[in-house]
Amino acid sequence: MEGRLPDFLVPGAQKGGTTTLQALLSAHQQVFLPAGKEVHYFSLHYERGAHWYGEQFADAVPSQCCGEITPYYLFHPEAPRRIQELLPGVRLVLLLRDPVERAVSQYFHSVRLGLEPLSLEQALLAEPERLAGAEAVLDTPGGRHRSHQEHSYLGRSRYEQQLERYLRLFRREQLLILRSEDLFVEPGRIWQRLLAFLDLEFQPLPSGGIRANAGRGEASGVPLTVRRLLRHHLEPTYQAMASHYGIVW
Repeated sequence: MEGRLPDFLVPGAQKGGTTTLQALLSAHQQVFLPAGKEVHYFSLHYERGAHWYGEQFADAVPSQCCGEITPYYLFHPEAPRRIQELLPGVRLVLLLRDPVERAVSQYFHSVRLGLEPLSLEQALLAEPERLAGAEAVLDTPGGRHRSHQEHSYLGRSRYEQQLERYLRLFRREQLLILRSEDLFVEPGRIWQRLLAFLDLEFQPLPSGGIRANAGRGEASGVPLTVRRLLRHHLEPTYQAMASHYGIVW
């Protein structure tokens, strides 16, 4: 096909700081990102074809590094294969937040958008039934499953399962795995790692600082019993991320 395609992707995680990363990268003169966030080609719009996807980068100049940020790519079961078929050499940046905090943040995000009528505890119990059969639906181009995208609080936090799908298809050196917390606590160090990974010239962080999005503070009201339930469900993720990737929360 003709036209530009991405040199890098940021596949997630949702509620992990990707909006902040979008703002930082958009300010770098060597980077081109499509207007707005979440192109969703490899997840929701795959039936539109590679030509449509290339059109999203038509305004990039030859010297720019092209990329796009769509958090759903990390969780969508078909996205890694689709990405590998079109972009086998792409660089992948994963920004991962503490699994429990990410799940809680996603839940309250869905509540604010009017997408979640259940309490957090009820939603966690309902998740397996809500997501049943989702992967078969998503196997076809254009397939969509509402709960897979909107009610996958535990599922999206199972990073080790999602990383396994990517590492079956991409070399480990194609992935840069970062902790969201480090971006907000040590932005300068993480920014330099990111620029080096993408082969970009050093450019200072935009002025104004970096501030984590804490929503409306709802997470502070989550009962300890529910947090313990989340931690119990996500303990395999904490263990796998520490043992296989050296990432500890």
